[in-house]
Amino acid sequence: MSISTSVLSDLLKSLPYLRPQLYFKASLTALSHAMEDQVLAATLAQPLVIASFQRERFYRQEAHRYLRLALRSNQIYVLSAPETDFTNSSENYEKVAFEPTDGLSQEWHLVVIADNYATCLVCRENLGSLAKNKQLPELNPNLDIDTARRFEGIWTSERGVSLKAAELLLDRVLVYRPELASKIQQARQRFGIGEPRNHFGAEQVNEYACDIDTDPFVQRLVTYLQASQYKLHKAYRSIAAQARKERLVNSISTAIRRSLDPHEVLKVAAQELGQHLKACRCLIYRAQATDSQAIIEHEFLTPGVLSVCGQTWELEKNSLFRDIVEQGEGVCVSDTLSDPRVTKSSGLSTIAKKFAIRSWLMEPVFYQGRLLGIVELHYCRMPPHECQPGELDLIEAIATQVGAALIQAEAYANLEELNQQLEALDRTRSNLIAITGHELRTPLSTIQVCLESLANEPDMPLELQQVMLNTALSDSERMRKLVQDFLTLSNLESGRVEWHPESLTLQECVDLALTRNRTRSSTEKPPQIKTQIAENLPLVRADGDWLVEVLAKLIDNALKFTPPQGEITIKAISNSRQMVEVTVADTGRGIEPNRLEIVFDRFYQEEGALRRTTSGTGLGLAICRQIVNGWGGQIWAESTGKDQGSQFHFTIPIVQSRQEEKRTKVKSK
Repeated sequence: MSISTSVLSDLLKSLPYLRPQLYFKASLTALSHAMEDQVLAATLAQPLVIASFQRERFYRQEAHRYLRLALRSNQIYVLSAPETDFTNSSENYEKVAFEPTDGLSQEWHLVVIADNYATCLVCRENLGSLAKNKQLPELNPNLDIDTARRFEGIWTSERGVSLKAAELLLDRVLVYRPELASKIQQARQRFGIGEPRNHFGAEQVNEYACDIDTDPFVQRLVTYLQASQYKLHKAYRSIAAQARKERLVNSISTAIRRSLDPHEVLKVAAQELGQHLKACRCLIYRAQATDSQAIIEHEFLTPGVLSVCGQTWELEKNSLFRDIVEQGEGVCVSDTLSDPRVTKSSGLSTIAKKFAIRSWLMEPVFYQGRLLGIVELHYCRMPPHECQPGELDLIEAIATQVGAALIQAEAYANLEELNQQLEALDRTRSNLIAITGHELRTPLSTIQVCLESLANEPDMPLELQQVMLNTALSDSERMRKLVQDFLTLSNLESGRVEWHPESLTLQECVDLALTRNRTRSSTEKPPQIKTQIAENLPLVRADGDWLVEVLAKLIDNALKFTPPQGEITIKAISNSRQMVEVTVADTGRGIEPNRLEIVFDRFYQEEGALRRTTSGTGLGLAICRQIVNGWGGQIWAESTGKDQGSQFHFTIPIVQSRQEEKRTKVKSK
């Protein structure tokens, strides 16, 4: 059976002069405990105590107190909505389990009736405020919602009100525990509950008033008042500290946003953080987990403190830095003279002594798990500085801001680099248009002239017809090679090439490359070509077609820029890195030292300033670099300058035996 009516509503209907007030849960807890302590401290026995709890979990928090109250009286009634094992019983005191849908589940009641005093607390929870408070954790997870619950009701020591409240509650008890009728009737008769206007008169109240001991009640209220004031003061201090922290973080964030220069970011953060935390020295420097050293570039100093700016901090043997890398969190050394992490490290103890560091805080600057730098705070005065949790939280917040700013600055730098790459790409596009336009237009014009001549002049001598045909065929081959180079480079750069590595003899590949170059037509006598390849040279592992392509292009490049009286040499040696190093050297025009790297760029023309006396697109060396990188080798150029000849080197992996492969794998592990 469930009763939906409210005890508070029934009380206000019976006594319309009562005016309910608003109470917070903390206030009701204080009043309830004070009323219970009044019973425990009273010298007169057998008071009537009726307590109604909204839920069993609230009752369980106070169960031990009601065991003590049961020693003072056999008229103890505890009501609660059961959740686990709360049931109707008469052990120690009377337990009354009401339905969870009962109006009592929204109310909080405590009534104490004694011969010489009476108090009652009858309240109903304000569910509207509870619904609002349920949204508070989203704003502040640390907020205690329970203490913010509000109740509307009556608290009074007026005997008539207390007797009426006891009557209403005892009626509820009879509904759920009718077997207690005789016991409840005894309480009614003893205290005059339910008798109209038959309460204690003024004379009787005054007669018993001298026996009322109010000290426990007052002491309990004072205790709760002091505790509440302490909590309030603590909350104010926490709010003030949070406000200072947010102001500092906002200040540093604003200063950081003004610049995308990492040096400016670190400088501002070091100054602001050092001043706020009153450190003698504040350092912020870039460092990664694998770095062995770091150079101090930014610091904050108080007057009279030795500067460390420009010093090199050793990180590899720095136990504090290693702890940060391994644990992913900051470290705090309250006293460098007693902390074993410092005293047992000769390097750290030397630094602490040299720069008068008495207390040492280090906080990592992380961004998405990546270590970007370190924040250090040094306190050089006595007594040693004790690290406070609020300080560590603040340093961590600033380190987070610095990490985000450094990534932002790094992203900006990458954007600048990307812009430069885009500009280079645009230049490449322009070069592509210019070079392909020239390289395609010239042979096309020649082919067109030759074919038109053959078509329009049928009486042309056979010798001249043959010259025309040879010229057209030569230029068509030139166009074919141009288109083939474009397709080859495109496939290599896009990764669409399938490699087929095999064991090869380098001499055979060189012979094939030389044969390919001898077939090209030339009106001039080619320079002399020599090969110096040892017979005992080990086999190499590469794609044979692509290896011949590299050799052919390097030889063709040497032929273009070497006069007929010059010389081209092809050498091969086995180096100490399990690679064969091939060199194609010539005695031709040479390369300026500052252009040795860019000659491998696409569309680069070494002889652009020489008015292009030789044909070509500038793709040959770029193709060679892509091929050599594909099998894991390296390619580079050497030259001492103009007219000093040039040497092009590239490496090819050596075919390893099974035993050598095993040894290599063991070494790599």
